[in-house]
Amino acid sequence: MLEQSPLAFVAGLVLAYASLAILVGVVLKSESVPLSRRRPDAVHVPSSGLTRLTDQAVSTLNQGLRSRGPGFLSREKLDSAGLKKQPGDYLLMAGAFTFVAAVLGFLLAGPALAVLLAVVTPVGLVLLLNFLAARRRKKFDEQVPDSLQMLAGGLRAGHSLLRSVDAAAEESEAPMKEELNRVVNETRIGRDLGEALADVSRRTDNEDFASITRAIEIHREVGGDLAQVLDHVGETIRDRNQVRGQVRALSAEGRMSAIVLMALPVLMFTVLTLFNPLYSKVFLTTLPGYLMIAAALLLLAAGGFWLSRLIKPKF
Repeated sequence: MLEQSPLAFVAGLVLAYASLAILVGVVLKSESVPLSRRRPDAVHVPSSGLTRLTDQAVSTLNQGLRSRGPGFLSREKLDSAGLKKQPGDYLLMAGAFTFVAAVLGFLLAGPALAVLLAVVTPVGLVLLLNFLAARRRKKFDEQVPDSLQMLAGGLRAGHSLLRSVDAAAEESEAPMKEELNRVVNETRIGRDLGEALADVSRRTDNEDFASITRAIEIHREVGGDLAQVLDHVGETIRDRNQVRGQVRALSAEGRMSAIVLMALPVLMFTVLTLFNPLYSKVFLTTLPGYLMIAAALLLLAAGGFWLSRLIKPKF
């Protein structure tokens, strides 16, 4: 390992603590209405220099992201993951995480690990965002049939459509509760109910909820018994979920095979490296070794993508 001078070590620690302070300032920054608006008679305490610097940086990042249009990091993407943050907040947090990882890698093993962590950390944060969005969508999919039943029950009891949506939100758990509460709040400030429901289906990428939205829109145009229509839609959704469960059970062996095939090369390389480092010396110290590792990772990624498509049928 490369020997670092005391000055470089101290400088690295100072930079790491500074980035952590910025990160904490972003994470703990309140998104609520300012105290001066909620309580005008309260004594206003001026914010610190770090808070003002963080707010200015977040505002600049948000303006830049809005001017570039929607991309891989947008407010819709964060909403789908259930994160109550602006894109600038997440981008600043990602920068702080990357900087801390690079500094720690430099202090532990030198520039090589620092560059590796600086590249891997942003990719890991993007994958984390996608994982959170996928997990939230899956939980939302599971809650749709029960929420639809509560919505139809409220209509059958004589409540209005908006009141039924509000009651379904009160009886549901997150993320369904958050989405339906957002629909109610948007409708109360003047937005069309159909547009608010359509946004939920787009944000959660849920075909079943899109069917519910279309049924409500058709009912608002032609009339009829909406509760009965929603019951029929609910039966269709339950049948589709039953078929989806059967397909998932039948493809369980394929998913397990994909996991084993993806993990086996990595585990074998790790075990061989631990028992005899000479096996991995060529891969970790020479340019051809780096190229072979990169090629292996690309082939593993391509194979994993191909296997995921094979065991994820569309119907």
